[in-house]
Amino acid sequence: MPSTLIVNARLVNEGREFDGDLRIEDGRIARIGSGLAARADETVVDANGGRLLPGMIDDQVHFREPGMEYKADIAIESAAAVAGGLTSFMDMPNTNPPTLDAAALEDKYRRAQGRAWGNFGFYMGASNDNLAAIRVIDPLATPGVKVFMGASTGNMLVDDPATLDAIFRETPVPIITHCEDTPTIDATFAAFRATYGDDGLTADMHPDIRSREACIKSTRLALELARRHDSRLHVLHISTADELALFESGPLLRADGSRKRITAETCIHFTRFDRGDYARLGNLIKCNPSIKDASDREAIIDALAADVIDGLATDHAPHTLEEKAKPYAAAPSGLPLVQFALNAALELVHEGRLTTAQVVQKFAHAPAQLFDVAGRGFLREGYAADLVLIEDTPYTVRRADVLSKCGWSPFEGTTFRSRIAGTWVNGVLAWDGSALVGQPAGHRLQFDR
Repeated sequence: MPSTLIVNARLVNEGREFDGDLRIEDGRIARIGSGLAARADETVVDANGGRLLPGMIDDQVHFREPGMEYKADIAIESAAAVAGGLTSFMDMPNTNPPTLDAAALEDKYRRAQGRAWGNFGFYMGASNDNLAAIRVIDPLATPGVKVFMGASTGNMLVDDPATLDAIFRETPVPIITHCEDTPTIDATFAAFRATYGDDGLTADMHPDIRSREACIKSTRLALELARRHDSRLHVLHISTADELALFESGPLLRADGSRKRITAETCIHFTRFDRGDYARLGNLIKCNPSIKDASDREAIIDALAADVIDGLATDHAPHTLEEKAKPYAAAPSGLPLVQFALNAALELVHEGRLTTAQVVQKFAHAPAQLFDVAGRGFLREGYAADLVLIEDTPYTVRRADVLSKCGWSPFEGTTFRSRIAGTWVNGVLAWDGSALVGQPAGHRLQFDR
């Protein structure tokens, strides 16, 4: 493989921004320096002062395969992710069939091989009756175990107290949780239906039906179990200001080499949308947990900056426009986000709320650290050359640009102040700023455990 030299870049890595050059050889970062001289047979890319970041690692996606390929699949959604500067993904287990044992897990890896544009990992799922499979998980086979402590699809709601306790006690890999209390949601939904009828329910009621109380109750339970058993717990998609007080502020990795055992994550849509957007977007931003108030959005952004929230992800969960056009009660929850999530995160930089280095920490470094991803997530010599080049050129999202199979984005019509000018996966250019290039080059993620 010919080497590539990226020159005149503004490199962003591990809290620093600095001018420099970067050489790619054999799929890895061979050299980082300044004034690197081009070789005779080398491809030279002039970054023209653009920011060069490690590729983002999205630890929370639903690519719908197997079983729901009419909405999405690994090949197409990973292409959209790469176009958005996301070079690695970790896919959720609530597929059809769900990923509840080693055989289902390996089936997903087989499906991704040769088809995934980005690097791939797949979670094992938990249910009320697969504790035996969880106990014998190979820690090198999966980033972690996903526990739905709220509503889920199929056989994946874990609501048996003894099973929950055993999972937190015995799981040999990090636990990730969706925290919403189902009985609370069910009771609230029943009250709204009784008041308004199915025909009177609207999307702007979603943050009240999928309430902050449901989030807080479930999150408290997860933290109680994790502390009881000293579990590695990562709480996904924090959506309320109220939950933030439950988490420790400070760096993911401490100066003494220890790390937080309990961590928190939010999603890009909780930083860009709030209750006021339901009037414009309706069911298109219906998701679980729900997008809530502007005060929650502001608090979440502040918590990212203050290291209360450790990670940023998408929870990419596409549905067709036909499904989203159904009445509120029948419309599914979830929205497609991978292609424009980094653009949206960089808006927080333009707004002065985060630095580029903080975005990189939350969206690239942190997932690598949280899940012990080997050799990715940083601009380091010897690491895989997963890279994204950013240009500060305005870019307006059009439906025609959407690569996800569902064919739409909640960001349509939004003008971002930065665009993805190039994405490399394992040293191979996969996105040239306007189109996919070459063939899928994603590798199975390896875990340093």
